[in-house]
Amino acid sequence: MKKKNAILALILSFAMLSVTACNNNSNNANGNSGSGNDGNKPASTNSASNTKNNSGESAPKNESASDPEIKAGSSVTIFNPKMPTLDPTQWQGQILVEQGTLLEGLYGYNQKNEIVPKIATGYTVSEDKTTWTFTLRKDAKWSNGDPVTANDFYYSYMYQLDPKNTTAQLWLSVLNFVKNSYAYHAGSVSKEEVGLKVIDDYTLQITTTLPHAILGDLVLAGAMPMNPKVVDAHPSDWFAPENFVSNGPYMVKSFTPNGELVMVSNPNYVGVKDQLNRGNVETIHVLPATTVPVEDYMAGKTEVALVQTTSDLQYVKSHDLNSELFTAPNYAIKYLEWSNPTKESPYDKKEVRQAIAKALQRKPIVESVLNGMGGVTNVFASPGWPTEKLEKGIEEDLDGAKQMLKDAGFEGGKGLPKLILYIGVKQVDPQGESIALALGQELQQGLGITTEIKQLNETQFNAYQYNGPQADAEPGFILASGATNWSEPGSLDMGATQQLYSIGTLDAPLEATQNFVNWSKEVYYKPAIEQYGDPNDAKVGVEWSDWAKLEQAAKEDIAFLEDWTAKQPAEWQPYLKPKGVPTAAEQWQQIVDVWKKAKTNDEKHAAFVSAWSFIAPNAPGGKLNQNALDVQVYYNKTQSDDLRDLRMWQAEFVNALTVEDAAPFAAKVINNLIDNAYAIPLFYQQQFFLVKPGITGVQSNPWAWGNFYGLHFLSVK
Repeated sequence: MKKKNAILALILSFAMLSVTACNNNSNNANGNSGSGNDGNKPASTNSASNTKNNSGESAPKNESASDPEIKAGSSVTIFNPKMPTLDPTQWQGQILVEQGTLLEGLYGYNQKNEIVPKIATGYTVSEDKTTWTFTLRKDAKWSNGDPVTANDFYYSYMYQLDPKNTTAQLWLSVLNFVKNSYAYHAGSVSKEEVGLKVIDDYTLQITTTLPHAILGDLVLAGAMPMNPKVVDAHPSDWFAPENFVSNGPYMVKSFTPNGELVMVSNPNYVGVKDQLNRGNVETIHVLPATTVPVEDYMAGKTEVALVQTTSDLQYVKSHDLNSELFTAPNYAIKYLEWSNPTKESPYDKKEVRQAIAKALQRKPIVESVLNGMGGVTNVFASPGWPTEKLEKGIEEDLDGAKQMLKDAGFEGGKGLPKLILYIGVKQVDPQGESIALALGQELQQGLGITTEIKQLNETQFNAYQYNGPQADAEPGFILASGATNWSEPGSLDMGATQQLYSIGTLDAPLEATQNFVNWSKEVYYKPAIEQYGDPNDAKVGVEWSDWAKLEQAAKEDIAFLEDWTAKQPAEWQPYLKPKGVPTAAEQWQQIVDVWKKAKTNDEKHAAFVSAWSFIAPNAPGGKLNQNALDVQVYYNKTQSDDLRDLRMWQAEFVNALTVEDAAPFAAKVINNLIDNAYAIPLFYQQQFFLVKPGITGVQSNPWAWGNFYGLHFLSVK
């Protein structure tokens, strides 16, 4: 999930159903005032604070309810991934130091990974749940003494949305969900139409396209404010150390791209009253991640270090370091993900996959292969996860698995082809090969199923996990990692529903899987070229007569999709026909109007290409356009009712405003995938780390980004 954008859209109807990742909301979604002390708890409220050492004691935290005095001369050194830049609009690495440490947003994480007010004092939400009005504190300051105002947030957001800004990572912030944000970024609407408005210096209004819980997005690096005066004075390097202005507990002393970052306490920082905002460390040295963290820790090069391998963990446990060893949840699940092959096999039978799920013994793998760096589970939940008690896994039962395989006609594995286990390279998944070997041995000994391990490079592995069916996929499973990017109801599935974002997966007809592959591999789908004309030919589309077949297809597709949508249950209509989103008919007319207004043949051809891509399977560049009308029609005609229901339940839980509302729908989807053994959970993941005595406030990052964050909580005795 690290690779994927937080938004992954699958269009089920002409209204462009956006299956988006939502964030938790406190109980303030019905026009009630948001209390300044009312934090938004993450998806996992019980496991979040479960950081313990090897003896079962809680890891040292800062227990004070208010900020301590900075201890002169104190410093802590810590390793984190390389950071090429301190620009918060770019996500690499600095998301671990900027959100809350150097820059502070309207909301932020506390030591329990709960979302709490920071610059904001509270909020209200409109009756239609799309307009959020935030009030800001009046005592917050930048490190140069300027007050932090609503204008700074508005400036930052519009800076990123500027059509000229081609590098901003819009998905890594609240901008992903702001009304007309992408349209303005593409240059198709004016800035006045963007859902951002400054009411006054200390009141900011954010309007979303759909009802969406945005508190979790306001924590992210891209949602941090910028100081307009500094950015205007240094437009190309405002984020350089000599120019960087902070509004967080720390400011930049020095920084070398992909090298060391030195942060020092911000003397102008004012935190939230009656809340722990920072620790007492004066200087924090952030060094690029090392390949030998435990060795460097032992050599005194750092006071905090991740334990990343089973051999390192074994070394720590056997060298009298247990009192300095701590573990914390990593909101992630290791699981087997069905490979969605393009050819038939006996593994297409549900009972065969279920037998595999029943036969797997997870405890030996966790204890022997992982050396305890995880916990056994047959559901997509770590201890305390909100859906944990709502999910139902397939119980381990080797005898039952043998009988099930026999009943399916494959006693002792006879007649079953080789089952492929896809793994990543060691740099991506150090234990992947060992886990796959253990799984293969269990299946061979228990069921007589022969397995083969295929290692994929990082690009291939990501494609297999996230990009839908692959042309060369054989019947088998991907040793996948389901992770949560940040706190949101949409993360309740822990990655289990990844396959629902692509057509041709799960119980889709084999033809649909093959179509997905064919549509994805060609720059322009050849049968569509024959049907609608060649978008590569600059002369095509110049005459209106060239549009005849496209126009006919548009009318027929739109009529079908309108009829299909009208027949769906009322509770799904908000997702199928989102308020404020142009209908397919309106979008088509917009494209036609562009052609009619075109003054040159090149402009007319460009409009034709837009129309072609709106209807046919491919967008320019050879990527499958799942929003294309022909694709939507095909999919709605061929998908099963069960698959339709799964996608709609997914839309309901990722667009819920609270964890409580989302959990039942998330559990329904997860339970279906587990029951069909399209997704087979193996174990939940844990992070282990070393902390020198006297250091408190270490925050192990439980989200997909791993490593450490919340460095502003560090304290020394």
